[in-house]
Amino acid sequence: MRKFLMGWFSACVLLVSGASAEGLSLADIARMQTVGEIAISADGEHIAYTVSVPRDLDSQSDGPAWSELHVLGPDGQSSVFVGGEVNVRGLSWRPDRGMISFLARRDGDESAQLYGIALSGGEARRLAEMPTGVSGYSFSPDGNRVALIAMQEKDSEAEALADRGFNQIVFEEDQQEYELYIQSLNGAGGEPRHIDVEGSVQAVRWSPAGDRLALSVTPRQLVDDTLMFKRIRIIDTEGEELGRVDNPGKLGDFQWSPDGRQLAMIATTIVNDPSEGRILVTGAEGGDWTHLMPGHQGHVRGIAWAAEDRLLFLAHEGVETRIGSISANGAGETTLFAREGMAITGMSLADSGRLAVSASTASHPSELFAIDAGNSERLTDSNPWLAEIDLARQSVFEFEAEDGLMIQGLLVWPLDYREGQRYPLILAAHGGPESHYSNGWLTSYNLPAQHAAAEGYFMYYPNYRGSTGRGVEFTLRSQGRPAREEFSDLVDGIDALIDDGLVDGDKVGITGGSYGGYASAWAATYYTERFAASVMNVGLSDKIGMLGTSDIPRELYLVHYRTWPWENWDLYREASPIYYAQQARTPLLILHGAADPRVDPTQSKTLYRYISLQDNPPPLRLVLYPGEGHGNRRAASRWDYSLRLMRWMNHYLKGEGGDPPPYQLDYGLDGEDEDS
Repeated sequence: MRKFLMGWFSACVLLVSGASAEGLSLADIARMQTVGEIAISADGEHIAYTVSVPRDLDSQSDGPAWSELHVLGPDGQSSVFVGGEVNVRGLSWRPDRGMISFLARRDGDESAQLYGIALSGGEARRLAEMPTGVSGYSFSPDGNRVALIAMQEKDSEAEALADRGFNQIVFEEDQQEYELYIQSLNGAGGEPRHIDVEGSVQAVRWSPAGDRLALSVTPRQLVDDTLMFKRIRIIDTEGEELGRVDNPGKLGDFQWSPDGRQLAMIATTIVNDPSEGRILVTGAEGGDWTHLMPGHQGHVRGIAWAAEDRLLFLAHEGVETRIGSISANGAGETTLFAREGMAITGMSLADSGRLAVSASTASHPSELFAIDAGNSERLTDSNPWLAEIDLARQSVFEFEAEDGLMIQGLLVWPLDYREGQRYPLILAAHGGPESHYSNGWLTSYNLPAQHAAAEGYFMYYPNYRGSTGRGVEFTLRSQGRPAREEFSDLVDGIDALIDDGLVDGDKVGITGGSYGGYASAWAATYYTERFAASVMNVGLSDKIGMLGTSDIPRELYLVHYRTWPWENWDLYREASPIYYAQQARTPLLILHGAADPRVDPTQSKTLYRYISLQDNPPPLRLVLYPGEGHGNRRAASRWDYSLRLMRWMNHYLKGEGGDPPPYQLDYGLDGEDEDS
């Protein structure tokens, strides 16, 4: 077996008020701020961006992080334009108005409306509103009109009946679709004009020519439809259909060329591709499309027109990212920017050619950068205190799987690593499996890599087969074969780390969410001899039950299972962790949002019950988070999760083991430092 260690990274050292210089604490992770959306002005002089600001549970009510609007000016200084207890999203610029637009709930709004705020200052003002809120929008080229997406209003009679107690839910039949409207902004006022569109509108882009709009539309407002069946429709401003693109499978972003003659989209070329990542270009009336990079061994995550016949693209390739340029006919592909260890997640291109990106590295979470002539300049520092914290090194780890396939991953080393000493390992299995880890910032509330490193762990992030970032063929390798080679890749990676003398094979833990939770359940049952601890998050345990209770059954069939249960009951049964519950010996902590629509909480309850009913079951605990869905959003739920995860790992990988630790936690909310 061949192994390669590459891309070593020595992180800078730092310290925070009230924290030690011995690495990142869980409290540090909980207060981390990150740059989110970015939007550069047409002249490139100003960059609007959002900053995620977690709540302080000592002084604020519980809830998700706030999202503030910041603006970076030509002098390189940032200002908070809309701050405090706000949730700003959907950033854009109103054409030729010197105004930033955004969606938010303000001043007693019941739902998000469209606002604008001038660069010259002053208060934000409402540009347009809908009774059910605005979910998406696009300005006409002259800025005098705006296309709005809003949910259908509920029938007044039905609302009156609901108030009297008749609030029953008719499963998958009483969905409210999203509709299209056009609102005049030239001062004439008037009600938004409804545009009749068949289906539910998901996104809109007004053509630079001003005479048409491109829409992504689904047959119904079901999650399955929004994942698998979004299609492009092109209409005039009165709603008459001018053309369509019957793109197969998943669809991501789409953008008009500057002259409005072409439309580029991030999509798939086959219905079974589990992740949109191909660049397709079509004409102003839709129809046939050109696939620009058919042999690309990666996934495109962003596009922007640099000229009437040339596109910029953001590609994720392996664990790295790259910004490239390509002609609209597929010729002349070039690389504009690539830096090892810098994970770019978003980009915004000005008409002037200035390029802004959001990116992270192993030493900081997402920040704002400018890219120019192949060089990058960091423009923000959302967590200045990080400069004083000791951070562990991060490297790329590549190994050869049992069948010869090369698998990449990322390895965060123990902060106090000493050569020749073996350390406990926490393996972080990503979800999807159509996702991947990039070589940037890897630490979060549920995967606290830098804190684990400070506690003396290796933390390994593998991109097992089925992951994105390596082209379509690699993502298809796990389809129709759940829990087979894809999860063998996990234990092959552990063996490689053991063979390299890094990891103690008796002290291996695993954690992950969604499909990563599935991997964690599989590790605690099928691979129980290999794992000393497992923490399963919103994971699945029963493939048959999963298909029947999830909100994405057709997506599961088309890009995961490729067969229905009644066509192959054995495949579903043998790929279910509950089938191996009788052999489970791994201490298992199960965490799940009680309102999860994607993986029903019964998946966690069933595994808990099956294992608990065995003779001499292993240490076992199930924690449900009321109101949380497929992953925790509230600050209190996240804090509880982080504490439980690390306490479980410490107890079974470094501590005395045996019975589970007490289920009660000391949250440290009186100001004391609570690290584990």
